[in-house]
Amino acid sequence: MTIRTGAEFMAGLRDDREVWYDGERVRDVTAFEPFAASVRSLATLYDMQHDPQHRDILSVDCPEFGERIARPFEIPRTPEQLHLKREAYRLWAEATCGMMGRSPDFLNVMMASLAAKRSFFAEFSTERADAMVAYYRHVAKNDLFLTHALLDPQLDKGKLRHQQDDPTITLHVKARTREGLVVHGAKRIATAAPYADELLVWPFPPTFQPGEEPYANVFAVPMNTPGLKTICRPSFSHPGRRRDYPLSAQFDEMDATVVFDNVLVPWERVFLHEDIGLLNRMYRDTRMRELTAHQTNVRLETKLGFVYAVLLRVAQAAGIDTRADVMQMLGEAITNLEAIRNTTRSAELQATVDPDNGVLYPDLPALQCGRALGPTVYPRAVQMIRRVAGGGLVQLPNSMHEFDSPIGGDLEKALRGAGIGGRDKAQLLRLAWDICGSEFGARHELYEMNYAGDYGALLAGIQREYLRKPYYLAHLDRFLDSL
Repeated sequence: MTIRTGAEFMAGLRDDREVWYDGERVRDVTAFEPFAASVRSLATLYDMQHDPQHRDILSVDCPEFGERIARPFEIPRTPEQLHLKREAYRLWAEATCGMMGRSPDFLNVMMASLAAKRSFFAEFSTERADAMVAYYRHVAKNDLFLTHALLDPQLDKGKLRHQQDDPTITLHVKARTREGLVVHGAKRIATAAPYADELLVWPFPPTFQPGEEPYANVFAVPMNTPGLKTICRPSFSHPGRRRDYPLSAQFDEMDATVVFDNVLVPWERVFLHEDIGLLNRMYRDTRMRELTAHQTNVRLETKLGFVYAVLLRVAQAAGIDTRADVMQMLGEAITNLEAIRNTTRSAELQATVDPDNGVLYPDLPALQCGRALGPTVYPRAVQMIRRVAGGGLVQLPNSMHEFDSPIGGDLEKALRGAGIGGRDKAQLLRLAWDICGSEFGARHELYEMNYAGDYGALLAGIQREYLRKPYYLAHLDRFLDSL
């Protein structure tokens, strides 16, 4: 089995995994109402891989596998491959309006990037490098859906992991056995964990200090691994109410804390362990940033484009889309959208081949612009919708079904706009509310603000690692020398 259908994806989730919601154990995540709509949305993405209209973009015959694999798993070596990967990301992002940050392609391309840098893991041992490549092949051949858990519990931020009042809370190695590592403790925020096939664990940010070696591990486990508990946040979904909550009724990704209770991780699934030096280098030296940011920037472009279209339609419905201040705002939204859009295309045009593995990597400085701009331009776009829609977001019907009730005629008159009927305007504003006023919308704004970690640290890192810094400094020095 290589390219799964939606039905096969859903069948794989009925595996007796231990998922908890509101103090109760969920027995079937595919049928549980707070998860079911998101699971169906993900299943639709898998079915798209079999649609003749999309098949040759979303999947590819791969000589290295001797069979067809999902496009994100492909390790790019040509400009055409990079271009097709972007198009695959775009198709899936458009299917979810950019609202699913953990669609399967994100971790798929991360696994490809880690396997492509086998040499990095070989610095620890040949066995760990072989394990990483074998795991990537396993995931690709079975078209699995992965999520990851990166963050530690928010304990005392003034102390290191091993200095906490209870240093066993954070996930750590408890024992090494002939069969593998025994790990214990918690990780957060594992988005989509209740209905992922597998969980990739590695710590972020990579700032380990001496004494924290037991916490510096990279491994993967199936979600139904004995001793692994998935504990969910409240759902922001509105099942069965797509007209009233057009986005959250379909795309609310569940976030979860994952708790490991003396879990055995077999050696073939351990890729690094108890090595703070390698762990601190992994994010940079595996070059995962280049390939994953290629995907995330496409998703952000799609999301911003969707929000821009909503903003424009709301302005048109209010009859203010040609007003000077609104035109200026719309122009700003377009500028931000195009800045994100151009990160991927510029990165592809400036891509370079790594002599270590022959992989064609998109340009990192270009992609970093998307990581730096995303935390500001998405909240700004949401703010624009609030400003343009104004009080219209508050005075909405309880449900779109009210238009079919005895008061439907009154609503139709009261809610009409410029060249748009009351029903259609209400539908548009309910969509706008789901973006900027619902719990789902608030979660997405927070998600984009914190996607790349601490914003100051992100910008400082971009300055520290800027690849074109020597070029511009050399130009300045030549000018100064000429004086």
